[in-house]
Amino acid sequence: MSKKKKHPQKTALFVQEGISQPSQLNPNLSSGVGRFKKDRLSVDDIYEGIIGGDRTLLSRGITLIESSLSKDLEEAQLLIQRCLPHSGSSLRIGITGVPGVGKSTFIETFGLNLIRENHKVAVLAIDPSSNRTKGSILGDKTRMEALSVSKNAYIRPSASKGTLGGVARATREALLLCEAAGFDIILIETVGVGQSETAVAQMVDFFLLLMLAGGGDELQGIKRGIMEMADLLVINKADGDNVNKAAMSASGYKNALHLFPALPNGWVPDVMITSAIKNTGVMEVWDKIKEFVSQTKSNGFFDSNRRNQSLEIMNETIEENLKNKFFNDASVIKLLQEYKNQVLNDISNPYEVANKLLKSYYNDVEN
Repeated sequence: MSKKKKHPQKTALFVQEGISQPSQLNPNLSSGVGRFKKDRLSVDDIYEGIIGGDRTLLSRGITLIESSLSKDLEEAQLLIQRCLPHSGSSLRIGITGVPGVGKSTFIETFGLNLIRENHKVAVLAIDPSSNRTKGSILGDKTRMEALSVSKNAYIRPSASKGTLGGVARATREALLLCEAAGFDIILIETVGVGQSETAVAQMVDFFLLLMLAGGGDELQGIKRGIMEMADLLVINKADGDNVNKAAMSASGYKNALHLFPALPNGWVPDVMITSAIKNTGVMEVWDKIKEFVSQTKSNGFFDSNRRNQSLEIMNETIEENLKNKFFNDASVIKLLQEYKNQVLNDISNPYEVANKLLKSYYNDVEN
């Protein structure tokens, strides 16, 4: 008589054997093989991809021009030179506003409406960088889900890295690459509002300021500086209980705009009301922008403004190159840490140290 096989008695302490868990580390990452490895592409490869409308290679190109590595700077400049003849045909729109005004929702609704009119829309969204960690969330794609999946849209979040006006250092160059890729509407979403937003106004054709109804006196200091540069004020979130508040705010802002000096382009800024979440008033904003473009092209300001922006790019490029050359100079690198310690320990003052470093740099250049 065969003995019955005894099964272990199940108790409260019995743990059923589960599925073996895979390693938390992807073996492809550690071995350097597989689809996660990004081979370094040539400038020609990236350029051909951009011209061909490849959004992946467009992203690779923007990553290249955003790089601060010395080995990437030369290739980035070559890529920009290659793309320049294919740029300049888009309409560049800057969009800013106080946190919580609904910039991302407005841009998504606005962008989707433009795509329905057969436009290709690129969004350069600048995220604020932490002063402590220097990091950024870069979450604009998650806030613009519908727009981000459209084949005729491209969203590129970039870190501001503390740059004036919340505009990333390479935003101008990213704009050129997007134009070369065939996007005819470029939207630049900035970090926030303030006097430093001048940097945004100097790189776009049209500057749009989003406002909230009943902002209150606590925002007047912010509004004053930025309102003087705005081509259009839009009171957003005009829905539900805010409809009447938005109408009252619009009336107040219209009265305030009459106190500002006339714009050099002959345009008279207006105030409009929208609800981005309900898609009301958004296309009327687009009609107003087209009216602005028509007027400024007819009086010559549009092209004149573009030429002045080119001069600004020239000046900024000179400043950036001089700065890079200075901090990469052998004599400066050798002395920099020593002089930093002198400033930190109150042995020397920062003005004296700066002059010494500049003198060392000029002597090195002359020799």
